[in-house]
Amino acid sequence: MRRSYGSIAQRYPKISLSEEGFLILEAQNGSKKSRDELILRHISFLAFRIRRIIFPSLVQRFGDDLLGEVILIVYKKIESYDLNYRDKQGNPHPVKFMSYIWKRIDGFIIDSLKKEMREPASYKDIEDVAQMCAKTTKDIRKVRKI
Repeated sequence: MRRSYGSIAQRYPKISLSEEGFLILEAQNGSKKSRDELILRHISFLAFRIRRIIFPSLVQRFGDDLLGEVILIVYKKIESYDLNYRDKQGNPHPVKFMSYIWKRIDGFIIDSLKKEMREPASYKDIEDVAQMCAKTTKDIRKVRKI
């Protein structure tokens, strides 16, 4: 997953809060270009959250699917982001978009994996586990012989 999105992350580095606000404003007003650029600028963050939360073997298995679904969530969150957010005293309090989507993304990843683990395993999944066990058993036998 990292290799395929690493080049995107390099071409679209993080931006300042004011630039981010400008992109969000344009995206909320219907600019597809700004919306897509905002998504591309957050790809590295989304991939980081996926890698941070789940085990590497699950990243290999579900990483690309999760990233695709998380991107759809971010598209929805662009529309609901409040550029005029104020604190309890009424003072303007801008929040980075990354902070705004963080918990939603984490929650979705965890819920998605729980759902995936609850569903019955397919024949292919069982076959993969059996092959892993066979390899592990062979490795254990090799160690015992040494």
